[in-house]
Amino acid sequence: MSRGFVKEDDQEEIPIVPPRADLPEGVTNYVTQVGMNQLLEEKQSLIDERDKLDTTNDNERRIAVNHINAKLQLLLNRIATAKIVELDKQPQEEVRFGATVTLKIGKEPKLNRYQIVGVDEADISKGKIAFISPIARLLTNKKVGEKAVLKLATEERVFEIKGIDYL
Repeated sequence: MSRGFVKEDDQEEIPIVPPRADLPEGVTNYVTQVGMNQLLEEKQSLIDERDKLDTTNDNERRIAVNHINAKLQLLLNRIATAKIVELDKQPQEEVRFGATVTLKIGKEPKLNRYQIVGVDEADISKGKIAFISPIARLLTNKKVGEKAVLKLATEERVFEIKGIDYL
């Protein structure tokens, strides 16, 4: 049917949903079991939110449901492509996906701890970095006592591996 015969009010609003954390095309969606549990909890939360929508205006409700469904679709795709990495099967003496690495960074006296996790689980404020990040890629396959050098525009930052744990 021609758009000339369709009322403007009849057009569905296409929800604008921000994308999930970036996972480059062709890269396996690795997750820890904790990360998978978080994705499943998020799914349940979205379903609950959709089921509890309390809007008397049908149009507002439809828009809200469409928005939640769009977010849910992105999430379901991420869950469907997730590959859980069993941390106890990782080589315990090397930095790999899921490792919590204790680092000495440069001349800083304080040690830092970061866990290498999936893109959806990554949260630097919680000490979790994505496995696709430059630092995680730099540390992968290193062992305790080894150093990794990150070349920045104006300096080189040296990361010395002090410990590796798979918790």
